[in-house]
Amino acid sequence: MEKQGHREMGIIPSESHSYIKLLKTNRELLVTHIRNTQCLVDNLLKSDYFSAEDAEIVGACPTLPDKVRKILDLVQSKGEEVSEFFLYVLQQLADAYVDLRPWLSEIGFSPSPLIQSKTVVNTDPVSRYTQKLRHQLGLDSRFILCYAQKEELLLEEMYTDTIMELVGFRNESLGRLGSLACLLDHTTGILSEQGETIFVFGDAGVGKSMLLQRLQGLWATGQLDAGFKFFFHFRCRMFSCFRESDVLCLQDLLFKHYCYPEQDPEEVFAFLLRFPHTALFTFDGLDELHSDFDLSSVPDTSSPWEPAHPLVLLANLLSGKLLKGASKLLTARTGIEIPRQLLRKKVLLLGFSPSHLRAYARRMFPNRAVQDRLLDQLEANPNLCSLCAVPLFCWIIFRCFQHFHSTFDGSLQLPDCTVTLTDIFLLVTEVHLNRTQPTSLVQRNMRSQSEAFRAGRDTLHSLGQVAHRGMEKNLFVFGQEELQASEMQEGDLQLGFLRAVPELGLGGDQPSYEFFHLTLQAFFTAFFLVVDDKVGTRGLLRFFQEWAPPGEAAAASCYPPFLPFQCLGGSGLAGEDPFKNKDHFHFTNLFLCGLLSKTKQKLLRHLVPGAALRRKRKALWGHLFASLRSYLKNLPRTQTEGFTQVQAMPTFIWMLRCIYETQSEKVGQLAARGICANYLKLTYCNACPADCSALSFVLHHLRKRLALDLDNNNLNDYGVRELQPCFSHLTIIRLSVNQITDSGVKVLHEELTKYKIVTFLGLYKNQITDVGARYIASILDECKGLMYLKLGENKITSEGGKCLALAVKNSKSIFEVGMWGNRIGDEGAKAFAEALRNHPSLTNLSLAFNGISTEGGKSLAWALQQNTSLRIFWLTKNELDDEVAESLAEMLKVNQTLKHLWLIQNQITAKGVAQLVDALQKNTGIMEIWVRRLLEIINITKNENQTTVTHSGFLATDPNRPISTAASIRTPGFTFPGCLLLQRLCLQQQLTPVVKV
Repeated sequence: MEKQGHREMGIIPSESHSYIKLLKTNRELLVTHIRNTQCLVDNLLKSDYFSAEDAEIVGACPTLPDKVRKILDLVQSKGEEVSEFFLYVLQQLADAYVDLRPWLSEIGFSPSPLIQSKTVVNTDPVSRYTQKLRHQLGLDSRFILCYAQKEELLLEEMYTDTIMELVGFRNESLGRLGSLACLLDHTTGILSEQGETIFVFGDAGVGKSMLLQRLQGLWATGQLDAGFKFFFHFRCRMFSCFRESDVLCLQDLLFKHYCYPEQDPEEVFAFLLRFPHTALFTFDGLDELHSDFDLSSVPDTSSPWEPAHPLVLLANLLSGKLLKGASKLLTARTGIEIPRQLLRKKVLLLGFSPSHLRAYARRMFPNRAVQDRLLDQLEANPNLCSLCAVPLFCWIIFRCFQHFHSTFDGSLQLPDCTVTLTDIFLLVTEVHLNRTQPTSLVQRNMRSQSEAFRAGRDTLHSLGQVAHRGMEKNLFVFGQEELQASEMQEGDLQLGFLRAVPELGLGGDQPSYEFFHLTLQAFFTAFFLVVDDKVGTRGLLRFFQEWAPPGEAAAASCYPPFLPFQCLGGSGLAGEDPFKNKDHFHFTNLFLCGLLSKTKQKLLRHLVPGAALRRKRKALWGHLFASLRSYLKNLPRTQTEGFTQVQAMPTFIWMLRCIYETQSEKVGQLAARGICANYLKLTYCNACPADCSALSFVLHHLRKRLALDLDNNNLNDYGVRELQPCFSHLTIIRLSVNQITDSGVKVLHEELTKYKIVTFLGLYKNQITDVGARYIASILDECKGLMYLKLGENKITSEGGKCLALAVKNSKSIFEVGMWGNRIGDEGAKAFAEALRNHPSLTNLSLAFNGISTEGGKSLAWALQQNTSLRIFWLTKNELDDEVAESLAEMLKVNQTLKHLWLIQNQITAKGVAQLVDALQKNTGIMEIWVRRLLEIINITKNENQTTVTHSGFLATDPNRPISTAASIRTPGFTFPGCLLLQRLCLQQQLTPVVKV
């Protein structure tokens, strides 16, 4: 029967070991599914099974099926060995003969040792194209794209991982990603199975492009084991180079504008259309498209052959309307959002942690002595160290250190004073201008920074003009026309600030150029605005309109539309375009503030007349203050627990950065006066450690006490150190989800125990261990007014738990302690039980998800018999059993002050639930008990005016037993017996049920 079934499918097993017979009986199957005859002929020729005449005979056949039939006739005529080799080629070149994989597996073909010793050559067009892609991507990804064109740094030797965090639709944290391969993992972090695009975002300079370069390097060397045969890498700024009238089909976009197959492009493209899941597309920098491009409003196109504008092809690739099933990885700067229906996964890049920074230093400086010296200097300069949390700035700082270390025989140190980002970019510029100077072993170049800038004024002005024109048009790639208009010389291109665009075919035979990073383009734009005599006040403040509310920005908008696509809220700058990022404008404003600061006057007085400089400074300061006042005035205020709270946005962070760049205490004081609220909420503002420098620069001028909420940013330990000037004013400090380790907690301990004014300390979801827990226990001991302590989801074990419990026991002020998601276990639970006995103030306590089992649970239950302060107790997601439930039931008979008890996701069965319910007869205080049992959630609740009784199934308790009117049973979902029980209970107790299904 099985043999007959195979015959019906057109598959004849090789039971007689006659390969000639096997080919003959499956002839039509082979003729139907073999599409590549050239590969077969090439291998038969190479193995001397075919002669040149045989190959000519096959080539003379008019159609593909005729060629296959002729090959089969010739192979069969040459005997069993040739027929076996024919099957061996089909087996070895599985991608070339993908349709025959099931058949080869079914017949169980196993070649003889003689045939296995033969070499099979893969001349399949798809495989050869894959090899070409690997070669091209290998070359493109081998070296780091650096600003010094004379230097070549191997990516393999220099790449260092950054912090990668999975996030949800609202950017809430879903956990860390351990490696690049996890980006493409289909089992973790999936937000929508229907989504096609993995979206990677992060601040400028955080390493998005480097991540893609590393990813393509891994694929090129075969280290990315994800099953991809194709890897297409595009930079989004390339799509802005096409004219509005340009149209092309998908095949031309992939082959003519990326990598062209050496043979049979139609066959390669057909394979790609048939198996799109074998392709990975990466698109770098969505924010570098024109600001009026809207992914959600471009015309749909599902035909891969229909010509369309390249931006339309891009949008339809991301949405899956083209090549559905292909993996797409898109990067953009923070602030860009894409439609939810496109999203498959979101990943936030957070730059270097302290451990990453140390690893990067080891790579950049193999010499241990030099490495130690650099790290020591960074440790002594927290501000410089905080800048190094951004990989781009870290690399620039390290390269400058390398240059000075080699130039001055290692005698020059990094600055020990405050260093701003403007200082770093001025240093980079100086280094490159000095590269043009002749060097000698006898006499080194010792000209000052002022002399270097004065000698290179024309070059800097030309670079600034190119940068400024591009910034005004929101463009980042420049053709020969722009360079000639700015009088750019050939020597200027060799300095390394500009580099040739790697994409071909966009500007004809003449190469196009771009700045090595958008931050450098912003720097030269600001430099041009300062030194050019023709730039007036209006032009100087041109990019500050990006701080204005949407209506004001619309009035000042001068951007022409690029494509006739309807945008969200209008075209240009007129609406709230969610696909437009403003970082390049904000960086320009920041560098403008830095260049016009008082400390830079000595440098610039040789480049611009003093009167013009003073006029521009005055205009800038006036506008900066007006913008800050207007922004703060328009922030919504809420009254909460005696505080006037404002929720600031990332724009406020940029304003603070600009104020910090001025390095003027007067400016900081004036800015501080504008902060009227006493609760500043800066959650989800993408603040980095360097932003804490700016925040402290302003806030330390305040004369009032302040609540500061910085939850869900990326401050890490450097940021905590930079906040030191603020701690004398802070009563509420929220630093949850910020990559803070024990080192940062040590700084908190040193500062908070000086002033002893803190009342709320939030450190939820950081990297704190038992070492940090000891510091926090000391804070609780010394700060007598500390009421709230949030330490959930750290790495605290029983040792740290015992330290904290002892501090809680001794505290007379603590009101709430959150320890959810640590691992204090039974030993830690016993310590907290001791703290609970007769505690005077602790009202809310969470020990959920802490590995607490029977002994720890019983200790807590017994302790609560001697406690009258606790009102809310979370023990969710532990290992508590019926024995613990019995102890808790006994506790409820005594403790009349506990109101809410959460026991969900433990090991309590119906027996334990029954004991808890029985205890309600003697308890009039409890309002809510949550217990999950299989598919039921038993919830015992009380409202002020009525008791609610609901149940999901029959509960093994006597329905005739009176239930206290102070309590009830409630669960979602109903069965018929449960409804009957509910009705009976309500009638007996004269209750009005409020049923929630």
